[in-house]
Amino acid sequence: MTRTVFCTRYQQELEALDQPPFPGPKGEKLFNNISKQAWQDWLEHQTRLINEKHLNTSDFQARKYLLEQMDKFFSGEAVDQAEGYVPVSKTTPSDKE
Repeated sequence: MTRTVFCTRYQQELEALDQPPFPGPKGEKLFNNISKQAWQDWLEHQTRLINEKHLNTSDFQARKYLLEQMDKFFSGEAVDQAEGYVPVSKTTPSDKE
């Protein structure tokens, strides 16, 4: 049976993470309150931020920034967007014909 949690991001009962995303109290909090889908969506957003803002993840300030953005993301607050990011269209030109 799949474990579920009430996801604070999507405000509904969804499939839970298989394990805490990182050690410590923050990882446990995420494990108990964030769905697998919300975590995947965060990872995609985080990747865009790292790439578009040219963040160095070994830099303390960059990691601090990403943790602040993650907290905002999961609580439903406005988060920074990657400037210049254009989502890939789900249709190809041949689909429009």
